[in-house]
Amino acid sequence: MTDQPSLLVRAVWFVFVGWWLTGLWLSVAWLLNVTIIGIPLGIKLINKVPYVLSLKKRETYVDETHGRSQYSIPVRALWFVFVGWWASGVWTGVAYALTLTIVGIPLAVWMYNKLPFVVSLYNY
Repeated sequence: MTDQPSLLVRAVWFVFVGWWLTGLWLSVAWLLNVTIIGIPLGIKLINKVPYVLSLKKRETYVDETHGRSQYSIPVRALWFVFVGWWASGVWTGVAYALTLTIVGIPLAVWMYNKLPFVVSLYNY
């Protein structure tokens, strides 16, 4: 397992930096995803959300498929054009609101981890 900052350090980070920086971070990621050409960078930003929020290092990132089959590129593109771009905005907003409730953080982190699927049906 990777070395994690102490719970106290992570809590202090969240209180003073993580909660507001995550909102900005997610906004930039969503805007990059909407531009289509910015999707690769947007997904990389999404991968870092748990770290930005609470300095939690991830063992696995969403660009690894772990043997799961992917939807075809045309299906994923159609999903993005008709659903993914707006659904990801709603999903991100709900996840961020849950983050601010403190008790909703575990659900919010789960939602952040599912965000690549909401955007483009990307399985990880």
